[in-house]
Amino acid sequence: MSRRGWLLFAAMSLIWGLPYLLIKVAVEELSPVVVVFLRCLVGALLLLPWALARGRFRRALRHWRALLLFTVLEMTGPWFLLSWAEQSLSSSLTGLLVAGVPFVAALAARLAGEEERLSPVRIGGMLLGVVGIAVLLGLDVAGAQLAAIGAIALVILGYATAPLVVSRSLPDVSGVTASAFALVVTALVYAPFAVPQLGRAADASVDALVSLLVLGVVCTALALALFFALIREAGPQRALVFTFVNPAVAVLLGVLLLDEPFTLGLAVGLPLILVGCMLATRRNPVRTAPSELSDVDSAVP
Repeated sequence: MSRRGWLLFAAMSLIWGLPYLLIKVAVEELSPVVVVFLRCLVGALLLLPWALARGRFRRALRHWRALLLFTVLEMTGPWFLLSWAEQSLSSSLTGLLVAGVPFVAALAARLAGEEERLSPVRIGGMLLGVVGIAVLLGLDVAGAQLAAIGAIALVILGYATAPLVVSRSLPDVSGVTASAFALVVTALVYAPFAVPQLGRAADASVDALVSLLVLGVVCTALALALFFALIREAGPQRALVFTFVNPAVAVLLGVLLLDEPFTLGLAVGLPLILVGCMLATRRNPVRTAPSELSDVDSAVP
């Protein structure tokens, strides 16, 4: 990966480790629909003027079906489900569960014919990740949280497949334009449910309001622009590798700032899941074709 790719990777590793903490703080006082609506509204107010000024928005609408699919998979579904799930799950547990995104993305790419065959190492990594998730759920999750876990599973599916839509159907649409479209559509979807509740949002604490502002500006507008740049630079599967680092950031912030416990499930499941995901998305070694080997051999004195 290029130097630019590594810089984007480092930025995304930090920035998208923050939302779990911010969402947890916000949903303590505000409903999930309000959190999603305000997050999208702030992001749209920043990205839409930029997209319109670049004059590419109307051209991008030719791909409206793919844009809608990306919107549903990346924002409209996952962001509500995340906010709803964090009403009962800790931010650290949520962040760790979402670490399964690269694992699912590798499978999705394989099924879509965009990925090379699964090597024994990658299959072993997937099995290790499954063991880690089983350990985590077995040690840390109560029966009442199973619905929230199911919501996170849907989030993982969305996050894992959205980059495929970008790489296959939106190669000529800029990240800012696609993000602006998705933010506007998602805000409109949740507006009828969120607007009647905005009176209560005005009474929220400073912590909740600041969390929403940072969520909209940094973790939405800025992050989406960087995310698309990373997809263009490194490809859809490699771009998702930054999610290996996100859980560590989420766990660290949850423990330090929210006094969330560092449980046995986290201690055992975290390394298993992260190592498993790294192995599952490892690129297969490049094999030299027999003809190429012959050419090399003939050139050796």
